[in-house]
Amino acid sequence: MTINMILEQIVFYAAAVTIVFAGIMVIGSRNPVRGALFLVLAFVASAILWILLEAEFLALALIFVYVGAVMTLFLFVVMMLDINLEPMKTRFVRYLPLGLLVMALVLVLVIFAVAPQHFGTAKYAVPQHASASYSNVKELGSVLYTTYMYPFELASVLLLVAIIAAISLALPSSRKRRLQRPGEQVQVKREDRLRMVKMQAEKKILPSRKWLKKR
Repeated sequence: MTINMILEQIVFYAAAVTIVFAGIMVIGSRNPVRGALFLVLAFVASAILWILLEAEFLALALIFVYVGAVMTLFLFVVMMLDINLEPMKTRFVRYLPLGLLVMALVLVLVIFAVAPQHFGTAKYAVPQHASASYSNVKELGSVLYTTYMYPFELASVLLLVAIIAAISLALPSSRKRRLQRPGEQVQVKREDRLRMVKMQAEKKILPSRKWLKKR
């Protein structure tokens, strides 16, 4: 083994351990802000793995889009919300056995999905892109819009439905919501908004002559 291969293995295992540690801290941290920061750390370590696979475009997209935009928005939202942590702690302890069971099932499914017979080097060769004209964006676009076009469109529709559902759930009820009706605002007349009130002028009380003499 050459020095480059040894360095790649060290970087790979370091990034993998970082992802596992950050993922555990995301769900185990009591402070939501710290959980979001650990998620940022997991994204950065995942970007390192993409770089090792010579997929620089995906690594940069993960950094710029998720770390630079999405997680920044999450941090602002979490920091502005007044979250009561006491009910969350009680529910966490209450549903801990069920959570461990679900986590074990998901772990088994992940191990089965990424088994060597599905994602091993015998089926997928290690990428070797020595040519300077190779483009990650071109290869990704050609595969995404040809082989996986229907799953990609289905995922986009599901995301659109999720966005619409989140907006509808976040909006307040119609009783508490104040809407503007431009048609009614244009038809408003002066008599509907302005009222002229006539008031009698008050008589100004002048000081007496005795008080003026004393002054």
